[in-house]
Parts: sequence; structure tokens; C-alpha cells
Amino acid sequence: MNWRLFIALLITNLSFSQTEVGVVFEELPSDTVLPLSVSSHSSILPFVRVEKNTQSKFSKSISLKNSKSLIISPLIDLGGLINNNLSFRTGLGATLTSNFNSKLFFRISAIQGLGESEKKEFQPKSFIVNNEEGNRFNYTDIRGRISYTPNKIFNFQTGVDNNFIGEGNRSMLLSDFGKPYPFAQIRTNFWRVEYMILYQFFTENASNNTLKSKYGSTHVLSYNVTKWLNISAFESVVFMPKDTTLNRGFDAEYLNPIIFFRPQEYALGSSDNTFLGLQLSVKYKKHTLYGQVVIDDFDLHEMISGNKWWANKFGGQVGIKGKAISKNTNLFYRVEVNIAKPYMYSHASSSQNYGNKGSVLAHPYGGNFYEILGEIKWQKKKWLFKAFVNYHLYGADFTDSISYGGNIYASYNSHPNQYHNYIGQGIKTNGIKFMFSAAYLIDKSSNLQVFLENHFQGNTYYNIPGCQLVVGLRSCLWNDYRNY
Repeated sequence: MNWRLFIALLITNLSFSQTEVGVVFEELPSDTVLPLSVSSHSSILPFVRVEKNTQSKFSKSISLKNSKSLIISPLIDLGGLINNNLSFRTGLGATLTSNFNSKLFFRISAIQGLGESEKKEFQPKSFIVNNEEGNRFNYTDIRGRISYTPNKIFNFQTGVDNNFIGEGNRSMLLSDFGKPYPFAQIRTNFWRVEYMILYQFFTENASNNTLKSKYGSTHVLSYNVTKWLNISAFESVVFMPKDTTLNRGFDAEYLNPIIFFRPQEYALGSSDNTFLGLQLSVKYKKHTLYGQVVIDDFDLHEMISGNKWWANKFGGQVGIKGKAISKNTNLFYRVEVNIAKPYMYSHASSSQNYGNKGSVLAHPYGGNFYEILGEIKWQKKKWLFKAFVNYHLYGADFTDSISYGGNIYASYNSHPNQYHNYIGQGIKTNGIKFMFSAAYLIDKSSNLQVFLENHFQGNTYYNIPGCQLVVGLRSCLWNDYRNY
């Protein structure tokens, strides 16, 4: 036998239980408040978990040769928004899931739909959106993962989906607020450590209705100091495949799984956009205190001077969450504060900012904001009730030609002031958002819910409070944020 084949067979047949990859969607009864353990890392989502596929009453199981089964489940996205103008969204599709064997897991979801809405919260965050006349749109949402877990240490994934880093409702590092993207991922889990390497493939709109590519590479090192204390380090870089002098594709240096991007960036003589972050979580029983710090650009001398230099760009998060469980009831709570300096996540062009397809990869407000939010979720049997409220302050731009640091797609080269920059500069806007929703779970496996949501929001920019009612039927397999 060829020695390479022998080694491959030895590695792939090391013992490991049946595994599958969860979804980023965070909801009761889990809400990532996990039991205390030195081996679980709840801030890297979705989970790679040991779990058998469950078939719903609405799904169809097809037996395949030399495999467990192929489960086909319907996807439904039907909703109407009632305010001054009627908005709607309709979509139908299916999810295919299979554990081909104990190591290989496969899931793909596709939904095709159309709708009409002037509200950005009600428009889909899908992989493909084709806008039509006015506020009408049609969309194709495709998400999928192929996961291979050869042993207890390694997991390899590829697909089109979102990923999430953090314990919060928001993430200042990497969230699932934006549109999905193609990716490749490697995870290693040993002792008290989980290490994730994530290669991301982004696109942005260019001139003449074409698309331009840009890439990202992200490392996360999560270390459980004890059962109740976790410290995680984060680094990420966004870079364009070519500029006026070089066509480099996906830079080979950024494929290195163990590297510090900032020294590497300087060594390459490039202006790639790098981020460094630190995350901390402290757990007590079913409660978690958590926080994040992320740095885009930082100059210690300018920081000490106190002149509020525009290019000192950083953000942070602090929050607490927890849940109480009785025999038939789950109660979850969260209070969270998020903050980002002006020009956070932005760059000279959209080819290097921290975004994908027109939406930010981290917090939905971009930069130049304060936010405090609270949420309560209560589940009793198949009923789920949620209340969400947030207050936010941000600075809007007066014109498109000058950036005050909130819109990450505006070039930071158009900043009006070198110094004396502050959160809320530009058009200082105070806003509030309140949302209450009630849902009934029709099918647990496909997370099919009929729901009703009541939204109230207002801010000093528009000076007009708004109230809207949303009713619908939806397979909740990924987050569809309407809370910003």
C-alpha cells in the first residue's frame, strides 16, 4: 500500500462520534448559555456538535447507498409588514441534510422569493438580490456547509454562510448581520483550546453593474482558563486581490494558519486592512458576563495626547446574559452595551473596508455610535415571546462627499477634521427601537414558526416615530435581523 494512502486512512479512521454543524441562529432553549466546561467554546458559532439528525413530520427521508440518509425539509418565508404602506416578502425553498458517515456532514438550503418594501430591515440579507422597479425585489438565498471531522482534534468546513464570533446579540468582531459569503474553515480543538482559521471570499458592486472581489482571513484562539473563565484572541485582515501595480489573488502569506497579520502586512509593504481583538467571558452557573475590544488603527502617542485623532479607531462591547429553566418554561435575558469610534471598519475604498456586498461584517451601525440594548425571551412549550429594546446615538453624514465616520462605505480620506473627532459627530442622532414578538412553533426540526411582531422606532434625524406590524410564517434557520 502507498505510504501516503496508509497515513490518510490512519488519520481519518481515528475514533469520533457522529458530528454535524449547527446553524448560527441563536434562540431558546440554547441561546449559547452552555454548562460549565473546559472543553466547550460558546463564542465560536456555529457549533461543531455531536448530534444525530432528527427528521420532522414535514420532511422526507431518502435512503442512500452506504450512507445514513438524505433528509429534505421545506423552507418557508412568508411575511407582511403593515404600516403606512403594505410591504410583503414571499419565498419557498428546501433544505437538504445528510450525515454520509460519522465524519462527513452536508447541509444546503436554498430559497427563492420576491417582495416589496422600503424598509431596510424587511429586505432579505440573501446571497443574491436582484432589485427591480422601485422597492420591489427578488432574491435567492443559498446557504450551505460541508463539514469533515476526521478525528477528535480537527474539523474542516467549506460553504456559503455566515459565521459569528462572540457571546453577544451583536459582535464587534464578526457577526451574521450581513449577507452570507463563500468561506473555507479549519478548526482544531485540543486540551482547553479551540483554534479557528477562516478564509473569506467577499464581493462588492463595481461600475457597469459588475462585481469586484476582495478577500479576508481570520484567526481566533479561544482558551478556557477554567470552567468559568474564557479568553479569546482575534485577528483579521481584508485585502483586495489586485491594485494598480499588482495582481496577487488570494495572497499566499495570508494562507499561513499561524501568523500575526500586522507584521506580515508591513513586510508585504501593503495597506491591507487589519483588525486585532480580545474577548473575555466569565460564567457563573447559567449567567455569563462578557466583553470584546477591537482595534482597527491605533497610535499610542496620539492617544496619550488626547487630541482625538481621527485614525485612532477602536470599539468595544460589554454585556451580561443568562437564563432560568423550569420544567416547561425557559426564560432568557440580556443587557448589552456597544460602542465604536468614528471611521471604525472603514478604509480608503470598499475594496478594503470590513464589509461584504454593501453591509458591514460586524455591528449593523458601522462606526461612530453608542448603543445599549436589552432583551427578554420566554418560552413555554411551543410558545415563544420576545421583547427587545435599544437606545442608540450615532452621527450621520451631511453630504456624500464628507464622511463623519458612521458609514463604512464612505472613504475615510474624506474626513473633515484631523483632530477633535468624537462619537456622534456629524448630524447627532438619538434613536430608540422597541420590538415585541410572539411565535408558535409548528415544527421543531425545521424551526417552522408562525409569528407576529410589533415594531416601534423613532429618531431625531427623521423626527417622526414609526410603528409597524409584521405577521408571517417562516422557517427560522438563520437570523433575519429587524432589531437595529
